[in-house]
Amino acid sequence: MAYTSEQKISRSSYHHGDLQRTLLIAAKELIAEHGIENLSLRKLAQRVGVSRTAAYHHFHDKNDLLCAVAAEGFHQRYEFMLNSFNNINLTDKQKFEAFICEYIRYAAQNPEVYELMFGRCIWKQAKCSKQLKDIAYATFQYQLEMIKHWQKVGLILQDDPLRVSQVIWGSMHGIAKLYIDGIYRDAARVEEISSMAVRLFTAPLDTQN
Repeated sequence: MAYTSEQKISRSSYHHGDLQRTLLIAAKELIAEHGIENLSLRKLAQRVGVSRTAAYHHFHDKNDLLCAVAAEGFHQRYEFMLNSFNNINLTDKQKFEAFICEYIRYAAQNPEVYELMFGRCIWKQAKCSKQLKDIAYATFQYQLEMIKHWQKVGLILQDDPLRVSQVIWGSMHGIAKLYIDGIYRDAARVEEISSMAVRLFTAPLDTQN
């Protein structure tokens, strides 16, 4: 699944009913170009070519806008997990590999959105909207159900599924952050490192078979 195929918006590229979507696309562009701290609804309205009133009609303030951007990231993640996990053409191990690799790939390709999804800007300051909470928790819950399935078929460690899920997620997040923060600079090796993570989580059980 491609995560970066959205085209740059222009003032004539939307209809009235698409304005909220257009504002979200423009917000991600501005964040990528100038950082989260420099985003404002005034700048967003200027970028799209509408009045500030029109922008405020869809987002109450900057935090509401940031939560909406983060929520969209979780929707993308949830959709990918749903599609790959229910793909009858993939083995369980291939589904697990897709789960790991796509998480890290998404973070590497969308660092600013990823930082909003999992960073302190929203969560530590307890500023998350209900919309963001709902999709984030739904994503975590679906991830846990996937882990339970992979345990059931003997693919990964048979232990407390919540703790196993947290450790796997923590590992993915750590790798993702190393890329985002510039510690790992060779983005071309993201697939190699992701595949290594898959082998490490499944290796103990592979050696028993």
